[in-house]
Amino acid sequence: MANIDEKVPENVEGPYYVDKSCISCQLCVDRAPGHFRMAEANANSYVFKQPETDMEKKNCDDALETCPVDAIGNDG
Repeated sequence: MANIDEKVPENVEGPYYVDKSCISCQLCVDRAPGHFRMAEANANSYVFKQPETDMEKKNCDDALETCPVDAIGNDG
């Protein structure tokens, strides 16, 4: 489970976030490209835009559920 106290600093404010356990697999970027990006030097991913519609939330939840190291959290 993602740890809100270890969120990467690139995340925008909001319920979805990526923490420091990210292994840069880019699966979240593939699942929800409108919300996740890779940081410089591909060190980790981060949330650059919080979802607004039900479909966007579904895509972000899909990324959260498929993250192999549980680095994505939803504090909403």
